[in-house]
Amino acid sequence: QMVDPTLAEMGKNLNEAMKMLEDNQRKVEEENEKKYARKDIPGPLQGSGQDMVSILQLVQNLMHGEEEEETSQSYRLQNVGEQGHMALLGHSLAAYISVLDRERLRKLTTRILSDTTLWLCRLFRYENGSAYYHEDDREGLLKICRLVIHTRYEDYTLEGFNVLYTKQPVIYISSAARTGLGQALCNQLGLPLSCMCRVPCNTMFGSQHQMDVALLDRLIKDDVEFGKLPLLLVANAGTPGAGHTDKLGRLKELCEQHKMWLHVEGVNLATLALGYVSSSVLAATKCDSMTLTLGSWLGLPAVPAVTLYRHEDPSLSLAAGLTSSQPVEKLRALPLWLSLQYLGHDGIVERIKHASQLSQRLLENLKNLDFIKTSVEDELSSPVVVFKFFQEYSNRGQTSHAAQASTIQHPIISNEGHIYDTFNQWLGEQLAQLVPASGVDVVELEDEGTCVRFSPLMTSAVLGTEIQDIDHLVDCLKMKIPVLTSTLQLREEFEQEVRRTVSLLYIEDLGWPGLGVVRYNYHSDEKNDDKQEKELEKINTELLKKLNELESDLTFSLGPEFGGQKNCVYIGMVTEDLDVSELVETIAATGREIEENSRLLENMTEVVRKGIQEAQLQLQKANEERLLEEGLLRQIPVVGSVLNWFSPFQASPKGRTFNLTAGSLESTESMYVSKAQGTGSTPPPTPTSSLAKQRLPGQKAFKRSLRNSDGFSETSSISHCDDLDKLDQRPPNVSPGQEQGPLEMERAEEQKEVVQAKTDTEDIHSDQSPPDCTKAEEQASLR
Repeated sequence: QMVDPTLAEMGKNLNEAMKMLEDNQRKVEEENEKKYARKDIPGPLQGSGQDMVSILQLVQNLMHGEEEEETSQSYRLQNVGEQGHMALLGHSLAAYISVLDRERLRKLTTRILSDTTLWLCRLFRYENGSAYYHEDDREGLLKICRLVIHTRYEDYTLEGFNVLYTKQPVIYISSAARTGLGQALCNQLGLPLSCMCRVPCNTMFGSQHQMDVALLDRLIKDDVEFGKLPLLLVANAGTPGAGHTDKLGRLKELCEQHKMWLHVEGVNLATLALGYVSSSVLAATKCDSMTLTLGSWLGLPAVPAVTLYRHEDPSLSLAAGLTSSQPVEKLRALPLWLSLQYLGHDGIVERIKHASQLSQRLLENLKNLDFIKTSVEDELSSPVVVFKFFQEYSNRGQTSHAAQASTIQHPIISNEGHIYDTFNQWLGEQLAQLVPASGVDVVELEDEGTCVRFSPLMTSAVLGTEIQDIDHLVDCLKMKIPVLTSTLQLREEFEQEVRRTVSLLYIEDLGWPGLGVVRYNYHSDEKNDDKQEKELEKINTELLKKLNELESDLTFSLGPEFGGQKNCVYIGMVTEDLDVSELVETIAATGREIEENSRLLENMTEVVRKGIQEAQLQLQKANEERLLEEGLLRQIPVVGSVLNWFSPFQASPKGRTFNLTAGSLESTESMYVSKAQGTGSTPPPTPTSSLAKQRLPGQKAFKRSLRNSDGFSETSSISHCDDLDKLDQRPPNVSPGQEQGPLEMERAEEQKEVVQAKTDTEDIHSDQSPPDCTKAEEQASLR
């Protein structure tokens, strides 16, 4: 086969163009232009341009970001296979084809557009349809609305919006539709929001995510009575949240009765390409238009969405913008034209079938899990699986129970509903982080609340999801369920323990996924609120630091970055072996210790300042007394020296020492006497806290006693019990001044022996003298 010579010489022409930029004559011209160059030109555009390597390096940096960002935040990258390369090639070829001569370009684009439209209509069972290719998936519906307006209002082309005054158009959208779809349509069409009617879903019978057909019929009749014109109905073949399909057959009959246009969109339209299609989705082939998002279904990057429609008047389609006379606009179908040929019918069906098998695999595993409730439209063929964690209120105290139904039950208590929403939000985020290839995300449903959604038709082809990823997802879910149940059961106990503790304040935060929120309640007589707030923040921050230093499995934090309470300690998820009372007791004791240290530091400055002033006054008074004792003659320089030589004056050194603990001044006379005698006092040992819990080696903090655990042998359990009994038989703690250690008891016995041996000696206090000094004085007394 012959290759187009233009394609073969593209690289050669590029090199020649780059060499032309380096021509000496051009350099001279650029130097002359620099004198008159503008100073507001951005840096990358200044000079003669940049080389290709620099530009590609810049693009790579923008795509992947800095290395620091990659390590701090993980992101999912689309799996671009061979079919993806064909789609990317289509964009490059479209740019090259656009430079062909007009006649050849017209023939080529017509062939590409007609082939792609025919293939899509055959694949998705939509006979005799036309296609509109668009980048924004809402643009197709917008063009359809323009087409319907041109069709129903004959004078709209001439008079414009004036014809809308006689009969106001009404567009009907399900309440389960995409958020902001109705407002976007009104803004683009220039219509008031009163032209948009939201149809509620079923409340009594049928799926709660399907449009209420009877109520829609009543709304249409009411609008007709008020002189309005029902224009278009947007139905769902797979709602954005739960993936349910409206009753398209009945809706089509209702639209034909009122001469309305029926447009269908949704992820379930992808199943039209399979051999077996459910009757509810198959009814979409009779609608007036549908929007297909093939990029996510087949894993094709940067391919346009397609809106298939049926209309007989080409002029109105051209006026609405569904067709274009510009050949370049038709080149949007080129990436799809290449990709569909590469995949073939078997490849397209295989990818859609694989996504359905993934959802069925997950649904089968979820049925066997306790505390997991699912919400699916059809258990046999549901491409979207929605599930959530839920525990029956009557079985809250039990550790496990069998699931009695496969549908999500709504909690009775409002606070309980908020807690479940928070827990399921945390569960969805954890699963998405642990198994990123699964593509699960969190969705907010109107009746069920926060749920975890698995929609493989939208993610599996892009992320390359396989069966083992689903099995890994189920394993991770099994690991998280005991954590959720334990945390939910211990929340109430933790709240009660905190409320019974005087120095702690329980903060109710329903949006925190964890055990709870606590704040150390700082008591102060300070009237300055700003100072008290700063002190409260300081204590709770130090408390958080101390708790994180403990060896435990708990996570302590300052809470969420936005919307959380200030100056609080947030406790994360816990396990069933948590000792709540020990945790609360530790938090309170640590907080009191920090508060006492903080108050000591606060008073230190004032106490030291007053102590220095008092010491100065006492030293000044002592100097005056010393002058009176020595006499006036001893103060004369020459006479005082002679007098001191003949009659020395014996005066004990007097000073002052400041006791920081007691905050008082003491004389140093006793200190000098004790040093001269070679005696000293031994400080009493620090008493151990009676609240400290004895833990086994390797056991982390806040764990319940494993005395009855099967993991310990009988011997180890008995020895551990004996150790605890010995600790319990210790005498009660005494004050530091009354506590006597072994060394002091030995000194007391030696003192008794010395008193019995000597007769005419002074009394010796053995509690202040070491044994060596006692023996020396004993020998002196005997001599």
